[in-house]
Amino acid sequence: MSWELRIDPDRCIGSGMCAGTAPDLFALDGDHAHPVHEHLTEHDERALEAADICPMTAITVRDADGTEIAPR
Repeated sequence: MSWELRIDPDRCIGSGMCAGTAPDLFALDGDHAHPVHEHLTEHDERALEAADICPMTAITVRDADGTEIAPR
């Protein structure tokens, strides 16, 4: 089962906390972050951590059923 990573560009302020937590999952592009890959084939706890620590709650992680699992 895969997870889907999304960052709301209207909420993201480019703090870089996600990229600092999981640089292989998130990258900064100018003033905003974006997922390196929108779908993870393996569960990665760092994706959940990044969503939890985002100061603007711009990151969401959804499971294969579309259920939001982060931020928690």
